[in-house]
Amino acid sequence: MRIRSSAFQDGEPIPGRHARTGADLSPPLVIEEVPQGASSLALIVDDPDAPAGTWVHWLIWGIPADHTALPEAVPPDGEVGPLGGARQGTNDFGDVGWGGPQPPRGHGVHHYRFTAYALKGSVDVEPGATRGALEAAMADRILATARLTGTFERE
Repeated sequence: MRIRSSAFQDGEPIPGRHARTGADLSPPLVIEEVPQGASSLALIVDDPDAPAGTWVHWLIWGIPADHTALPEAVPPDGEVGPLGGARQGTNDFGDVGWGGPQPPRGHGVHHYRFTAYALKGSVDVEPGATRGALEAAMADRILATARLTGTFERE
């Protein structure tokens, strides 16, 4: 399985329009080579370089396995109808949906990990859930994972 974005390449900077300090739009993503038997997809985006520890920027799950393209600017709704009723969790900013990069000024380059999960069955987690609740629900359902990493720095 692979995940990619037309907005940035693996290991490259995430454009400012996707940052919290910019338009704060989720980047477009495509998940490819989803394994047979997967019925849903999930995505966790985090920053392991945050000063307080790994920071969650986006949780989205319940994406039907045949909805492999996530458009730019997924609305910050608990449930996203255009993505087959996918649900979004609460990021570490305290908001539902995408919360773009916003590392502290002068803290250096941060790495943003977009980890996609192919799941057998569905994950019954309510909108607004935390990372811990999502990971617990996914634990025995993961068929495959893929990761795309973008960078961002505020000077």
